[in-house]
Amino acid sequence: MNQESSGTVRQQLVEALTGAPMSAKGASALLGVSEKDVIDHLKHIEKTAKRADWRLRIMPAECRKCGFVFEDRGKFSKPGKCPECRDTYIAEPAFWIEERP
Repeated sequence: MNQESSGTVRQQLVEALTGAPMSAKGASALLGVSEKDVIDHLKHIEKTAKRADWRLRIMPAECRKCGFVFEDRGKFSKPGKCPECRDTYIAEPAFWIEERP
């Protein structure tokens, strides 16, 4: 998918996230927009999902050194440091869209 696809960047992002988890960095590369823009769009998509027949799911970031999982973080961006071991080797959160049961 690229910017020549039909729809707005946000619509393209929803389409890209449907069914397959993707990081903000991966979505940024796919859509040709900045990672910050993707994160801003994710905030709006989360609000839209509350009224829609689908939901935005999040696989939280995880420290690759000690395994700490950043659950209930409330942010879509990658954390800077692990609060447990203070390491910066952190797997990015991933996002996907699924239909509500």
